[in-house]
Amino acid sequence: MRKRLAALAAALLLTAPASAGGEKADLLIRHATVVDVAGARTVPDQAVAVRGDNIVAVGPDAAVAARFAAAEVIEASGKYVMPGLWDMHMHFGGGPELVEENRNLLPVYVAYGVTSVRDAAADISDSVLTWRSEVAKGALLGPTIYTSGPKLEGYDPLWKGTIEVGTPAEVDAALDRLEAMDVDFVKITDNTLKPDIFLYAVKAAKARGIKTSAHTPYALTILEAAEAGLSSVEHIDYLIKAGSPLEAQVGADYAAGKLTYGEASDRFVETFDPDYARSVYKQLAATGLAVTPTLNMGRILAYLDQEDHSDDPALALIGPGLRKTYEWRVERAAKATPEQVADRHREYELSAKVLPMLRDAGIPILAGTDAGYLNSFNYPGQALHDELQRYVEAGLTPAEALASATITGPAFLGHSDRYGAVAEGKTADLLILNADPLEDISATRGIHAVILKGQLLDSAALDRLLNEAKARAAR
Repeated sequence: MRKRLAALAAALLLTAPASAGGEKADLLIRHATVVDVAGARTVPDQAVAVRGDNIVAVGPDAAVAARFAAAEVIEASGKYVMPGLWDMHMHFGGGPELVEENRNLLPVYVAYGVTSVRDAAADISDSVLTWRSEVAKGALLGPTIYTSGPKLEGYDPLWKGTIEVGTPAEVDAALDRLEAMDVDFVKITDNTLKPDIFLYAVKAAKARGIKTSAHTPYALTILEAAEAGLSSVEHIDYLIKAGSPLEAQVGADYAAGKLTYGEASDRFVETFDPDYARSVYKQLAATGLAVTPTLNMGRILAYLDQEDHSDDPALALIGPGLRKTYEWRVERAAKATPEQVADRHREYELSAKVLPMLRDAGIPILAGTDAGYLNSFNYPGQALHDELQRYVEAGLTPAEALASATITGPAFLGHSDRYGAVAEGKTADLLILNADPLEDISATRGIHAVILKGQLLDSAALDRLLNEAKARAAR
């Protein structure tokens, strides 16, 4: 795979002549502007030297070019180099019959500059774990995969492919199983899981040193879950819940059967109090809790009544089986009353206002999309750029949006030493952009080249990956 990528890049990219320094590098990017995401600044006229999958030097062009001899040199004058993007909430799944359609999406992520993904629970976990290993070995083209494996749920849940638990002993056995699978974190959801077992699972995983990610039961407050050791909450609507002074009471009413899930959700929106929310968010930040907003997914679902996705170009990348899974949410949305549609709009608009409040409170924001099966018109790869656009629309700066997709993900998973910056010692997962993303977040879409673990894919190669994906989807 590495040899094929190298040959492809060499054939498709016109590069400058090899440099003539004393130290050897495989790749040298010259005259680039480096995007320092953490510093919210750009550094002009830099060179980046890559050997294997490592960045071995970054610095003033003249100095680095004099130091390294590289077989392949990219002239990047007028271009911007930044770390590869991380999608911290996506899904592989849909059952065994869709394994191949899921696998075919791996190059699509790369073509859109997404070099790492966090699979937030799969019902095809054996396949995902195989892909994780193959990508790591360079035998399969795709983003680095981090996965929870099957998620923990209660008995007879809506979701397929879960590990059903209802007692502490069953939780312990499930965690033993997940550790044996060498998962990267544990996902816990609230469809039928009892609140006390949820808390036990969070605490038990923390005691083993395992990160947890969750949908929390309505009968628990978000602060209770965070204080128990929960690492991340998935979806920003749970933070709307945390911002209601009636969170505990409404949750208790839902648990007692006095309210439906939708009615409880609407009550949280109706009773949201910004001042109260700010106080709670500061407490959540103090626990170290992170949040994956999946804001764009919320917007897509909220406005299915207004937006026709039937001609979305990205549909051509999605196989027929995965496209069919979209029907579930579309059909549910179509049955909504005018009042329910208005409630969806109102919840999204509040979600967008909550996002900068989380930032101000110091809660780490993990950029994630929820792309994958079931989640209609939220397209793998493209969705992360849409997510970052929503963040900026909601009030984050482009630098803050970029940090959520390049810095907080590696930090959450304990890999800050290898990712999050264009710097010596980091993994050579890089994007070369045509414009400055700190000036305009949409610049992340203008990808001139992707460097994936040191292997160069120029724009022609990226186009080829997308064309191949379209052909596979059509078949």
